[in-house]
Amino acid sequence: MSSGTITARFNLPLPGFTLDIDLILPSTGVSVLFGHSGSGKTTLLRCIAGLERASGHLSINGIDWQTNNFFLPTYKRPLGYVFQEASLFTHLSVMNNLKYGMKRSKGKDLEQSLEQSIELLGIKHVLNRKPDKLSGGERQRVAIARSLAVNPKILLMDEPLASLDMPRKQEILPFLERLRDELAIPMIYVTHAADEVARLADHLVIMSAGKAVASGTLTDTLSRLDLPVHLGKEAGVVLQAKIIEIDHQWSLALAEFEGGNLWIKDSGFQLNQAVRLRVLARDVSLSTEPQQQHSSMLNTLPAIVNDIATSEHPALRMAQLKVGNSLLLCRVTARSIVALNINSGSSVWAQIKSAAFIE
Repeated sequence: MSSGTITARFNLPLPGFTLDIDLILPSTGVSVLFGHSGSGKTTLLRCIAGLERASGHLSINGIDWQTNNFFLPTYKRPLGYVFQEASLFTHLSVMNNLKYGMKRSKGKDLEQSLEQSIELLGIKHVLNRKPDKLSGGERQRVAIARSLAVNPKILLMDEPLASLDMPRKQEILPFLERLRDELAIPMIYVTHAADEVARLADHLVIMSAGKAVASGTLTDTLSRLDLPVHLGKEAGVVLQAKIIEIDHQWSLALAEFEGGNLWIKDSGFQLNQAVRLRVLARDVSLSTEPQQQHSSMLNTLPAIVNDIATSEHPALRMAQLKVGNSLLLCRVTARSIVALNINSGSSVWAQIKSAAFIE
């Protein structure tokens, strides 16, 4: 099997459905497994870890962890696993929790890996504390650091933010972004939260009833017309952009992407700063004429309708728009589509109510 990828093929009968997976994932960045509860996300993650014994094949960067005739047990797999709950040893200090897993590890450069984990997760100031003296966000950051301290070849994370309230979630997300940007190992991240997908994912796998109904880059997968039913009100795209202007008078910033410019709220940006923007389909409307003078819309871009599909309700349609080299989704009523005589190939104006900086 070629190096540079993660190949996972599993078949595992379960109550209610069968996990039936055939995936090739990148060996860098964050691959997010997304889907509703019971879709098979966690089961797939446990199969990769060897915690579930499914039939199939698993290869990490050209090294087989499982074949038809071979199964590498979990304790021999060079991986880190982060559960929903931190599960720290309450009688040990943070530092001793971090060192606990290292005792059985035979990896190289463990001390360096430990120091890097402490620095990346920003937990140096709590090393002498016991877990009961930590906030929920701090406990989970310690749990992630403990998984990284063994110098794993892959990091598996099972809804690590699910048990946290919103302030703690916002506290830990920047550290997860830092791991994505600075670590040289792949991460596979399970979630049912669309905002975590938008903020963290490089590659997206959408799960339903034990199957991967879609797998691809975040941009390509989110812009597909056959998937909004799985995303519901959260259907939309993520754009990679750069700040090219800041309007201090109105606290706005102009973000440039491969398709045009969008005004967004200024969140203390710097010029030329790279940002991710999330544009939801429900926040895009269509017009056959340019923006009128008396309008509150700041963002109106020329677009071509690529395709139109049915949506989750018979009154609605989902349109895929090509804006320059980028794609947007637009949720609109079927009545409006007919009234405006919009079809595949129509030239329109995309009116974007809001584009959210992902923070």
